[in-house]
Amino acid sequence: MKLQLAIDLEDVDGAINLIEKTKDSVDVFEYGTPLVINFGLEGLKKIRDRFPDITLLGDLKIMDVASYEVDQAFKYGANITTILGVAEDQSIKDAIQTAHEAGKELLVDMIGVQDVAKRAQELDSFGADYIGTHTGYDLQALGKTPFEDLHTIKENVKNTKTAVAGGIKVDTAEKIIAEKPDLLIVGGGISTVDDPAKAAKEIKEMMK
Repeated sequence: MKLQLAIDLEDVDGAINLIEKTKDSVDVFEYGTPLVINFGLEGLKKIRDRFPDITLLGDLKIMDVASYEVDQAFKYGANITTILGVAEDQSIKDAIQTAHEAGKELLVDMIGVQDVAKRAQELDSFGADYIGTHTGYDLQALGKTPFEDLHTIKENVKNTKTAVAGGIKVDTAEKIIAEKPDLLIVGGGISTVDDPAKAAKEIKEMMK
């Protein structure tokens, strides 16, 4: 099991500062969608240049022109990128092929997917590296958690690794960790607390 830090900040320098504080505990650093929107892939490259050895995920949430966009993510320094599970089958297949040809990985984000079990089976057959259940901010505000969807995905995949994101914090991580996702994605539960390094270390210790 690996710990991924979702960096959904609004400036690249803040992201670099956060990586410095947490790099001893975090396995994968996510260049979050707000950074993609505000700074594009140039910001991703700036982080890659500063930290040549970390594992970086570019959260592009791709929907179309998949081969090109996946290739661009890797060109600018990502090791992993994301496509939406609601994208067309062909887009997802193209994204997976492009990622694997580059020796990289693809995570399929299940946000907005209605039939989670069926889509998980399909994505597993396509050869996705990760299927990620994702409770977005809008649904978190209504009290929804990613626990049930993670359980459903794990029951319906044979080869694909699982990832989970959505409101996970130090005091709520234990229940999710017990389900044994391959990738535990934490955002504000690390990045917005007073001591990010301490929070990251505590969650990493739980995972052991």
